[in-house]
Amino acid sequence: MTTKLEVSYTPMMDYGAAWDLQKSIVSRIDLGEQQETLLLLQHPPTYTIGSQRHPEHLLLSKEQLEQQGIGLFEIDRGGDITYHGPGQLVGYPLLLLAGKEGLDLHGYLRNLEQVIINYLAHYGIEAGRKPEYTGVWVGDLKICAIGVKFNKCKHQRGFVTSHGFAFNITSGIQNEGFQGIIPCGIQEYGVTSLEDCIGKPIAVEQVAEEIVPFFSEVFGFEAVSAQRAEESPLKSAGH
Repeated sequence: MTTKLEVSYTPMMDYGAAWDLQKSIVSRIDLGEQQETLLLLQHPPTYTIGSQRHPEHLLLSKEQLEQQGIGLFEIDRGGDITYHGPGQLVGYPLLLLAGKEGLDLHGYLRNLEQVIINYLAHYGIEAGRKPEYTGVWVGDLKICAIGVKFNKCKHQRGFVTSHGFAFNITSGIQNEGFQGIIPCGIQEYGVTSLEDCIGKPIAVEQVAEEIVPFFSEVFGFEAVSAQRAEESPLKSAGH
């Protein structure tokens, strides 16, 4: 029997609100009060710093961050510093990993990468992995960053995942917030976007809808379409 996945898309949500929402849903999944969930959304300009903290990879001062209106959060996912902003599809899969075959941390990360790789192949884009780095790459340019946390369950066996992927959609995003950091601490490679790869505009909302079947196929879910986001109570949590 296929497990159902609750999916929603929110056009814009402050990072702090989304982080609080993730923690709330993780707790409810652990308690058996909510189905596994995929949150798809966009954030206003924000830098997040994961557990691999390297302050030198943030190139802007606090004053410059305030002037440019960029938020800064030190969070509990793995990885280094990255950027979130308009034109990027962020996905937070909140999944219960309890005896699912192959879904240890390594297997889970590879599955997330495979979702993006399969989606890009749908557009004729050959994407892949770099053995030394997490994420999805088109040549030597990163198109999707990935950083996750495994939250140990208190009420049942296993873990619930949080955080997830940041998929660059809009052309030019690499010239915005990424200029103020060394993304993921990687100096030798740059970033790219879906629009740069396909050579035409595409709405983040369209990608959010299209990517759900690819996620469902890789992880083995029956998902509610992102087209029903207008029915989601998450609308009240965004702005």
